[in-house]
Amino acid sequence: MSNPSLDGNDRPWAVSLVRGDLLFRFQRKIGLIPEQGLGVARRALFWSLLAWLPVAAWAWKNGFFLPLEGNEPLLAHFGINARLLLCVPLFIIAEGMMQGTLTALLPRLVSSGVVPPGQLDRLRSILGDIARLRDSVLPWIAIFAGLASFFLLSRPSEVPHELSWAREQADGAGMGLGIWWYLYVGRTIFLTLLLACVLAWLWRLALLFILFKRIAGLELSLVPTHPDRCAGLGFMARIPVMFVPVVLGISSVFASGWAHQVIYHDVTIASLRLEIFAFVVIVPLIFLAPFVSFLGLMLRTKKQGLLDYGDLIGRHGRLVRECWIDGKPVADVQILNAPELGPIADTAALYELIGRIRPLPLTGASLVPLLGAAVLPMVVLAALDLPLKTVLKTVLKIIV
Repeated sequence: MSNPSLDGNDRPWAVSLVRGDLLFRFQRKIGLIPEQGLGVARRALFWSLLAWLPVAAWAWKNGFFLPLEGNEPLLAHFGINARLLLCVPLFIIAEGMMQGTLTALLPRLVSSGVVPPGQLDRLRSILGDIARLRDSVLPWIAIFAGLASFFLLSRPSEVPHELSWAREQADGAGMGLGIWWYLYVGRTIFLTLLLACVLAWLWRLALLFILFKRIAGLELSLVPTHPDRCAGLGFMARIPVMFVPVVLGISSVFASGWAHQVIYHDVTIASLRLEIFAFVVIVPLIFLAPFVSFLGLMLRTKKQGLLDYGDLIGRHGRLVRECWIDGKPVADVQILNAPELGPIADTAALYELIGRIRPLPLTGASLVPLLGAAVLPMVVLAALDLPLKTVLKTVLKIIV
């Protein structure tokens, strides 16, 4: 049985959390997103260059672009460049990864047999509900209201330090094109994209949480003895990788801002350790939060599996003892001859597999990319203050 398309994708039993929302429809309306595909490359190039290129051109023209041309020029303010040239494209690239990942993995719920035939109608209803929530206008009204409030409350009364390179030298107080464009266009585009993307990604995380919660509420056909140690849900562990560009973009912005302070304002890496540690721990956990929806299901599956297979293995062991130790005739020889159980060593291995079921359908391969995306810019930041040999050892320890 196939599932009708929910959002224009041609894969059954899948729902996109990107295609069809208000931001997607707006960008398609203005031609940034084609009829087919997501237009990731053109959008990443368009939004980042629109925000950065006029600022860079003005800085070049007035001698504030290269480090040798002035005190703390544009290129010395790593935060500005990281926001506009790295973070913006990474947020857009992440949408493509989310689209490809979810539409590829969600159908495996059906093809793997985790969702049995009797639950397909309920799964179809769940996917339809998620698509309707994604397309709803109300969350985006709240997002844009939050953006408007932020811009009204955070309008700078003076030129911030990161734009000191662009201040007009003629009158010492005016705002040149570089400042004007960055504050009201470049910064606006970045903050709109950043905040909209952050809020949009939080909304998508909420949708993912709802989706997982409702899937976990189905009468699933899980296999406690599955070698993936996730009762057959091991394929879900690949989903967190789609968040890597978002985490990397956010981490790059924080690290680049701190790098400027370290190089130009005598801030030490040691004084930033608490902030760095908190960032590296908290941000990946936020993007893993939707998987908490499976916690109760996995714990129940493990508990019930240990009881059920404990009974089976106990019955098998007693019959083996009666037959081969006590020398008694055994009435139930079927369980002793069952090839799927095998010898006692095999039955013990089944029980041990159940005992190693993970509390969440996540693996090291789920955690390492997210943690690496958060850590990598911080390692580059640490390289400003540490010998290269020490940095390489730290990276090797993280990888190993």
